[in-house]
Amino acid sequence: MTPPAAATAGRKSPVSVLIVYVVFALIILLLLTSYSPRPGPRGRSIHRRLKLHPQKPAPSGAGEGEASGGNGDQKKQHHAAPFDPAVAELERRLEDKEWEREHYRILHGGDGEPDEHMKEWEEFLKEDEDFINDDERFNLAERIRALFPKIDLAPQDGFVSLEELTNWNFEQSRADQLHRSAREMELYDKNGDGIISFRDFWEQHDQSHGEGNSLGFPWWKEEHFNASDADGDGFLNKAEFNDFLNPSDSKNPKITNLLCKQEIRQRDKDGDGKLNFEEYFHGLHDHIHGYDDENADISHIGNITVAKERFSKLDRDSDGYATGESINGFL
Repeated sequence: MTPPAAATAGRKSPVSVLIVYVVFALIILLLLTSYSPRPGPRGRSIHRRLKLHPQKPAPSGAGEGEASGGNGDQKKQHHAAPFDPAVAELERRLEDKEWEREHYRILHGGDGEPDEHMKEWEEFLKEDEDFINDDERFNLAERIRALFPKIDLAPQDGFVSLEELTNWNFEQSRADQLHRSAREMELYDKNGDGIISFRDFWEQHDQSHGEGNSLGFPWWKEEHFNASDADGDGFLNKAEFNDFLNPSDSKNPKITNLLCKQEIRQRDKDGDGKLNFEEYFHGLHDHIHGYDDENADISHIGNITVAKERFSKLDRDSDGYATGESINGFL
């Protein structure tokens, strides 16, 4: 039976429906591709504004290693070094301004106050953040192109490996550390000859902290100063002073040996100058276990098993004890 003409006329053909959908989809696609967030100054999106994170300096005279305990562990807040040395330089400049303001009286003597321009730290911060968010003055793509060959070193194959990135980040952290140590040394190097004696250090440290405040920081002992004196001339240069402030990062064997002896001294409950398993398990092993991601969630029994396995490696002569010499290279 032939359908009525009215019904046939009111029905849309599949081709017409398809055309409508295609046109509608094209309109939506055009709207999506033409939309972009409102750009900030000189074209960079305000949603991508970069921030600087300069580290606030410690109180007057409290050197980089002030938070070091008897084992030389750093207990200060972690500060990640910037990936780009250009950004690191901006942060260091900001830190230096604030550091000089905090230490003005020690550096310049007397009871004077810092100049007014030294108090405008937030303004300096804003200016530098405006700089790194300006595409014309600080182009991110160009910075990546400039840094890539400096990171791609071993081998230079046009790719950046995890090891190469790790080495790069370590170098940036090391540069930050050396800069802060050199800045801190200015407090103690009064004649500007680039070296300080223990007397120079202790007089300024005692003046800044007072006798009472000096207690409780075993790292400020002369034996630690002498261990940092790699060439044995009785003075610390900038590199040696950096080791003094950051003993845990030092490669100086005299400092490493002293740290190992300190570990034994701190954990040795019976005073025999070495660690039995119980002293190791409730002291040194607990300390190491806290930083061991691989075995962080094992049970107590499993922890004892791991501890015995590690202790057996320290007990080189199988006499049931670990010594400062045996833990050297393990910490």
